[in-house]
Amino acid sequence: MKRKIHFLVVVILFLPLVVFNAQSQSYDLKKFPEGSQPKEVGIKLVERYLQTPHSHWGDINSKHKVTFVTYPDVCAWLGSLWFTTATKNDNLYNQLVDRFEPLFTTQKNMLPEFRPKPHNVVDWYVFGAVPLEIYKRKKDSKYLDLGLQYADKQWILPDDPRGDEKRWHDLGYSWQTRLWIDDMFMITAVQAQAYLVTGDKKYMDRAVDEMVLYLDSIQRPNGLFYHAPDAPFFWGRGNGWMAVGMAEMLRMMPKNNPNRGRIEEAYKKMMQTLLRYQSYDGMWHQLIDDPNSWKETSSTAMFTYAMVTGVKNGWLDKKVYGEAARKAWLASLTYLDENYNLRNVCEGTGTKNDYQHYLNRRKLLGDLHGQAALIWCAYALSSGK
Repeated sequence: MKRKIHFLVVVILFLPLVVFNAQSQSYDLKKFPEGSQPKEVGIKLVERYLQTPHSHWGDINSKHKVTFVTYPDVCAWLGSLWFTTATKNDNLYNQLVDRFEPLFTTQKNMLPEFRPKPHNVVDWYVFGAVPLEIYKRKKDSKYLDLGLQYADKQWILPDDPRGDEKRWHDLGYSWQTRLWIDDMFMITAVQAQAYLVTGDKKYMDRAVDEMVLYLDSIQRPNGLFYHAPDAPFFWGRGNGWMAVGMAEMLRMMPKNNPNRGRIEEAYKKMMQTLLRYQSYDGMWHQLIDDPNSWKETSSTAMFTYAMVTGVKNGWLDKKVYGEAARKAWLASLTYLDENYNLRNVCEGTGTKNDYQHYLNRRKLLGDLHGQAALIWCAYALSSGK
C-alpha cells in the first residue's frame, strides 16, 4: 500500500512537468517531428521547383505575342532564393541563379514586357524582385539594371493610360493601383527589394504610401479584406497576399518610418481575426469566414508565413501565434503528395461579385501559388527572422 501511495505521489509531482513540456512544444517553432523539419521540407520543395517548367502567360508554342514568366513563378523563385540563402545551401542557390541566366539570352522573349496587351500589368512587374534578389549576392549590374526597370516603370505613366491609371499617377501612387488586395505583394515586393539593394528612400516611400492607401481604402473593421471593393468576400489567398505583404513591409522598412505604426496596427488586427477563423486542424478555408467552404492550402501557408515572421520579430505573442503557426505548418504538410506537390491550391482567381464564384474555383495540385507559399514558410521557419 505504501508503495502505491509513493508511486501516486511521484506521478502527481511529475504531472505538472509533463503538462508544461507539452505546452512548451505546442508553440515551438524550432523543433518538429521527423519528416516535418522545415529545412528538409524546404530542400524538397526547392528541388521540385527547379524541376518545374516556367509558369507563363499565353501559349508559348504559338505566335501569340504575350508569352512570359508570370508571378506564381516569381513567388516560388523569390522564396527559393530566400530559403537557400538562409540555409546556406549554395548548391541549390546556384541552380536557381542558373535558371535565370537564359532570360538574358535564349529565353529573353519570356521576360515580362513593359505595357503588353491584354492589360494586366501589376502581376507582371513583380518579376523585377527576382533579379534584384539575385543582385544582393552576385553584385552583377545586369541583375540590378533589369530589376530596377520594373520597379521604376511601376511609377512611370505609359503614353496610353487607361481607366484610372492617370488619376492614381497624378495622386502620387503607382499607375497600376486598382485596390485589389493581390497588389499588396505585386507592388510592394519589387519596390521594397529596390530599396534594399539601392538604399534609395524613394522606393520604400512608394511601397509604404501605397500600402497605407490600401489599408485606408479596403481593410474591413474585423481586420480582413474584401478581394476588391466590388467583390465583398474574404477570399483566402487574396487575404494571404495582404498578410504576407504587411509582414514583408514590417520586416524590411526602417523602424523610424512614420507609417510603421499604421501598418503594424493593421497587421495585428488581421492576425487576431485569422486566429478566430483557423480550423481545429490548423487550416484556413477558401472563404475565411465560411467554415463550410473547402480548406485551401496556399492561403494557409501564407497566413503561416505572416505569423511565423511576426513571432520571430517580436510583433506577435510567441505562445498564441506560435501555436497557430506550428499547427498550420504541420497541417499543410499533410496535403503534400510523394513528389512534394501541394494539393488543394486555389486556381488563379479574378474578382467577381458572386459568392459561388469563389466556392467553385478549381483545386489544383502542385500549382506554384501553393508551392511558393509553402517555400516561404520553410524559409521563415529556417531563418533567424
